[in-house]
Amino acid sequence: MMIDSKQFEKRMQELVEFPDILVEELLPIVKKETPIRSGNARRKTKQQRNQIKSDYPYAGRLNDGWSQQAPKGFIEPSLKQLDRVVEKQLRKI
Repeated sequence: MMIDSKQFEKRMQELVEFPDILVEELLPIVKKETPIRSGNARRKTKQQRNQIKSDYPYAGRLNDGWSQQAPKGFIEPSLKQLDRVVEKQLRKI
């Protein structure tokens, strides 16, 4: 099986975009895992380039299990779902 240069370039571009795609897929998962009381934490969890930012002063406490809604925090449970997201995106490539 031969891969022509156009196919190769397309695959390479998809790999370059891979981190951004993963962040886009992971953002709703992180928001879902974030405890909700007033909605502030979920509202202030946003994508900035290829990162997810929890831009509120008590993010560390919530992730340390401060909320009874998320005693294991929200980052670790979200990252456990990352493998599924990676596999899904790799199949597309």
